[in-house]
Amino acid sequence: MSKSRVESWEVSDAFWERVAPLIPAREPRQNQSQSAYQRRPGGGRKAKDPRVVFEAIVYVLRTGCQWKALPFERFGSASAIHKRFLEWERRGFFTALWQAGLAEYDDMEGIAWRWQSVDGAMMKAPMAQESVGPNPTDRGKNGSKRHLLVDARGVPLSLIVTGANRHDVSQLDPVLDAIQVHRPNPPRRRHKHLCADAGYIGAAARQTIQAHGYIPHVQGRAQEAIDLQKHPHKRARRWIVEVAHSWFNRFRKLLVRYEKLERSFVALNHLAAAIMAFRKVKLKVNIIYG
Repeated sequence: MSKSRVESWEVSDAFWERVAPLIPAREPRQNQSQSAYQRRPGGGRKAKDPRVVFEAIVYVLRTGCQWKALPFERFGSASAIHKRFLEWERRGFFTALWQAGLAEYDDMEGIAWRWQSVDGAMMKAPMAQESVGPNPTDRGKNGSKRHLLVDARGVPLSLIVTGANRHDVSQLDPVLDAIQVHRPNPPRRRHKHLCADAGYIGAAARQTIQAHGYIPHVQGRAQEAIDLQKHPHKRARRWIVEVAHSWFNRFRKLLVRYEKLERSFVALNHLAAAIMAFRKVKLKVNIIYG
């Protein structure tokens, strides 16, 4: 009897075809030559299948479980999975996967560059030791903030993580500098707009936006409602970045940050961003948001 329901964390063959070429080769152990690292017949454990490792990482990202709670019967040693996760992060795998997703999305659909949106979103971070600060909306408890830039369809183009007490304006320049795919300058300035909420109002933010070649569209919800009444044919565009943040939160490992290290949490965010990009090219990756 065939399985009718596809779990949200399962990796399809179509998705794995995109992932497999980017998997880093195993690193030799320190103070040993490559030949000495090769597994001798009958000696030591067999290297874990990279697809099993990747599916385990997606399982953690999607379900929000602790690393040590990974089902042993399916994935084997949880500590081995986490070790490979950290190794892949150090080798830049998750960033490369996101960039590959954006490149394919650009080839198949075309990145919607003309209207981009930027915003930050805070989350609880009770165990974080890096990129953490008092959350002004949570009685000063530890929190982190994801600063996100998306295209007009909500596909993430840039992402950085800071403490929750870092103001959006202070991170505007870094997030605009961190776009993961190159775009040649548009032929006309009117082909590059940036939408933001009232948190970015001010001369400093406007200067930063203009310095990056954008036409700024910065206004609060009340002003957006007034403008929509005056010009009903001009639809609001800033909301798409808020939708993108909600997509990130459907990966439950990102809803509350339990990762202590910044690099681990950023890597998981990059993996979620890669999945979003590949989904936009209508690959059957068998990973859903909700």
